[in-house]
Amino acid sequence: MSWRPQYRSSKFRNVYGKVASREHCFDGIPITKNVHDNHFCAVNARFLAIVTESAGGGSFLVIPLEQTGRIEPNYPKVCGHQGNVLDIKWNPFIENIIASCSEDTSVRIWEIPEGGLKRNMTEAVLELYGHSRRVGLVEWHPTTNNILFSAGYDYKVLIWNLDIGEPVKMIDCHTDVILCMSFNTDGSLLATTCKDKKLRVVEPRSGRVLQEASCKNHRVNRVVFLGSTKRLLTTGVSRWNTRQIALWDQEDLSMPLIEEEIDGLSGLLFPFYDADTHMLYLAGKGDGNIRYYEIGSEKPYLSYLMEFRSPAPQKGLGVMPKHGLDVSACEVFRFYKLVTLKGLIEPISMIVPRRSETYQEDIYPMTPGTEPALTPDEWLSGVNRGKAAGATRVGGTAPRNGP
Repeated sequence: MSWRPQYRSSKFRNVYGKVASREHCFDGIPITKNVHDNHFCAVNARFLAIVTESAGGGSFLVIPLEQTGRIEPNYPKVCGHQGNVLDIKWNPFIENIIASCSEDTSVRIWEIPEGGLKRNMTEAVLELYGHSRRVGLVEWHPTTNNILFSAGYDYKVLIWNLDIGEPVKMIDCHTDVILCMSFNTDGSLLATTCKDKKLRVVEPRSGRVLQEASCKNHRVNRVVFLGSTKRLLTTGVSRWNTRQIALWDQEDLSMPLIEEEIDGLSGLLFPFYDADTHMLYLAGKGDGNIRYYEIGSEKPYLSYLMEFRSPAPQKGLGVMPKHGLDVSACEVFRFYKLVTLKGLIEPISMIVPRRSETYQEDIYPMTPGTEPALTPDEWLSGVNRGKAAGATRVGGTAPRNGP
């Protein structure tokens, strides 16, 4: 029998990264020099927010997406924190509300005026104090309005109900600094990685640890739920100090399903997962490249597609939500890359090459809408509901604002 190579048929085999032209980048931005392992960047369909270098206190810029080009040195900032800002995240349901956390132990909620800032903003809508040490991470609940999670250097995760401005739950199962938090699709499970080298799957409302992995051979740094596949992906470091990724069954963390070595570089690997296309993007901090894979339901689970290469190293990456993509260009993902040395934010569009000018329905399946599925009280009482209730098609009702 003659040998035949095994070809995989995939509509994403030829996805390529396209960098925006210089006039569609954001230039002259004093990006923070903080070495904290976060993205320092958050983006939605209307605004780009970037943590900046500032003397005395912490600040970040909020720029309307259409305002590309050079940013003036005296451009107004959000500057109410007394310490360095460590993380920022846009509310997934209200596009002018952003949460920030800082070394000053506080979490703050800001309301950005229509059209962006005209002067420095120092007054937050809410100031949340509950952590005893600096706060390194904030995450909005994916399906519930006004529920925010924060993780501090006091090893605690606080769940805030912003309707009342109070913490309603404390998750106190970690023994060291929490490095990353990720939700499953309906927000009923929370996965965390921690400096104690453990990967945990937690039921957030009770704080109960459902699964725990002691990663002796694979020191975990970042974790992401792979949509509704009941799997997790972690990035970390092997015992030989090579960067690697591992795939896990969320209901059994005793052993990873697969472990794959990536390279021998030292920068942290940031994973990004697109549940609509089942594509995984891996971007190394300090690298210029972004690798991408397709995730399958059967072995070998991970299929390497291609790599976007660039000589400029990235400090962090913001990701555009689905409803902000340019469907007329067959764009399936968009990064906003922080290039610290140049003070530059560079949009990178991941594009499926198609000849046809018409809307490509097969690469834009139904995606979660921008309406919350639950109120805080419903979620806290134990109700789970995915965002499918507000499902929409990308480009159906969405603004088309490509770079």
